[in-house]
Amino acid sequence: MFASLSLHFQKVISTKIWVTFITSLIITNTIVLGMETYPAVMARHGTLLTRIDQTILVVFVIEILIRFVAYRANFFKDPWSLFDLFVVSISLFPAQDAFSALRSARALRALRLISTFPKLRKVIEGLVMAIPGICAIAGVMAVIMCVFGLIASKLYGPYYPEWFGNLHLSIFSLFQIMTLEGWPDIVRTVMAQKPFSWVFFVTYILIATFSVLNLFIAVVVDAMQRNHQEEPDTNLQHQENIEKKLDAIFNAITKK
Repeated sequence: MFASLSLHFQKVISTKIWVTFITSLIITNTIVLGMETYPAVMARHGTLLTRIDQTILVVFVIEILIRFVAYRANFFKDPWSLFDLFVVSISLFPAQDAFSALRSARALRALRLISTFPKLRKVIEGLVMAIPGICAIAGVMAVIMCVFGLIASKLYGPYYPEWFGNLHLSIFSLFQIMTLEGWPDIVRTVMAQKPFSWVFFVTYILIATFSVLNLFIAVVVDAMQRNHQEEPDTNLQHQENIEKKLDAIFNAITKK
């Protein structure tokens, strides 16, 4: 009986109607959470929004239970199912001061849209695959910023202590320069005391921004491509199935 119920639930949650229904609830819940951030709206419709939020939460809990019954132990082998379970579980904490931070994490329910759409899941999976490469590049970036930070502290710390007074201030300033946010203002100010300081900063930008940061993009793109290549070509499989059916029909006709 339990096995038949499991198969029945698998058929239900795999239907397009069910997926559309859950997706609509996630979007509705995101809109409700956004409306709760407006005091004027809460003063007028606060009770209604709270009831809608609680009702949707109950549906999400039922949906998680249905998926657990449908897939049983395999439910815990699917990272996206665990992600949905975590997001829904956070919303079950009581709205008290001790759990206020966790209750504010209800906004994470909007992330369930990612687990709903396969294409979005592929993007996240590609990012996860890129983590080892990103960590390696981040290590190289940390060494470069540390070295240039030490040099900047020695060269420009006595003149501009607010930017390069110590190592952590220098690293923060270099991080800002790496993002190309307001870097000409800093460099031109330093050049007033050190005319040839542009050589240092331009060299740093060429290494940190145009070289190392582009490596991050390269690693992510490579991971996305590898993840896409691992995905089976459904169109090709569909074409092969059609060809097999046509061959079977042709063989049946010729035999007659």
